[in-house]
This record gives sequence, structure tokens and C-alpha cells, in this order.
Amino acid sequence: MGCTRDAILDALENLTADEFKKFKMKLLSVPLREGYARIPRGTLLPMDAVDLTDKLVSYYLEAYGAKLTVLVLCSIGMQEVAEQLQETLRKGDTHPGPSSSPLLPPAPALHFVEQHRAALIARVTDVDGVLDALYGQVLTEEQYQAVRAERTNPTKMRKLFSFAPAWNLTCKDLLLQALRDTQPYLVVDLEQS
Repeated sequence: MGCTRDAILDALENLTADEFKKFKMKLLSVPLREGYARIPRGTLLPMDAVDLTDKLVSYYLEAYGAKLTVLVLCSIGMQEVAEQLQETLRKGDTHPGPSSSPLLPPAPALHFVEQHRAALIARVTDVDGVLDALYGQVLTEEQYQAVRAERTNPTKMRKLFSFAPAWNLTCKDLLLQALRDTQPYLVVDLEQS
């Protein structure tokens, strides 16, 4: 679903500097769906279009991030850019991707924790509970302590994900189960996106 991210980025890159500034200011006050947090002002204001696109997708996921982008564009008077974004998103569902080529095998499906990596980094609040569940089964003492040494939840989750390339499917399943146990509402929200 990288086409949604690309479409958001294209829309933001079509804004002038002043329009982009208005977009960020409006994003700070627009009503959000229940369960979603606002991107902090200090983080949001210095961002460029690429960083803001990544933040929109990690905070709000692709589908809601795109809807929110359209809403904010309309509220700052950029209806034409909003309509172009909506049109691109509609067309994006019908364009064949590289995995649909008859010469290439279909891309393997990503595991839940890989598919939602950015959202998990941004939104997991009980990292220590996840670590406790993984300790001894997935994480060594050294890895456990390395993650615990990080200062914020997002940096802890990034450190945890730095060990993921060495994990097999069982390890990823154990992480998913730990997330279900400690962050059930987040997992349900991500599954429905």
C-alpha cells in the first residue's frame, strides 16, 4: 500500500511554503477520530513533506492518514489538491503493481508486526510489558537490557525492531501475542485498518 503514502507525499509537495505551513497549523487543530493522538506541535512544525508524510502514516495509518490529509487540505482552501489526492487514491487501487506481473512470483505477505512497524513504533505505550513477555523466549538478557536502556517508548520499540531481522515466524508470532496481551485496542485498530 505504498501508493497511498506516495499520493499523500505528492499532495503535500504540491503546496507552496505558505500553504504547507497552513496545512501543519490546521493539522494541530482539526478534530481527530476517537483513539488517535495529535502529532506534537514541536515535532510537527519543523517537518518537511517527506517527514510529515511518514508521521501521518505512522500516527494515523495509511487509510485514515489520507482521509485526514484530504480534510485538512479542504479546510485550508486547497480543494483542487484534495480532489487530486482522492482521484489518485481511487486510481491507485486499479493500477497493477510489480507483484502482479506474470514474470514475477507474488510478493510474500508481510507478518503483522512487519506490516505495522511504523505504527507500532509510534503508538505502543507499554513497551516494558511487551519486553517482559518476550524475555527468555525471544530476547536474551543483553537484548532485553539494551531495549530497556532506551529513554522513550518509540526509541525502545525501534531498538526492539532492530533485532527482528534475525527472528523467525515463531518469534514474530510471540511479539504479536505480547502486543495482543498488553495493547489489545491498538492491535484491533491496526487489524481493522
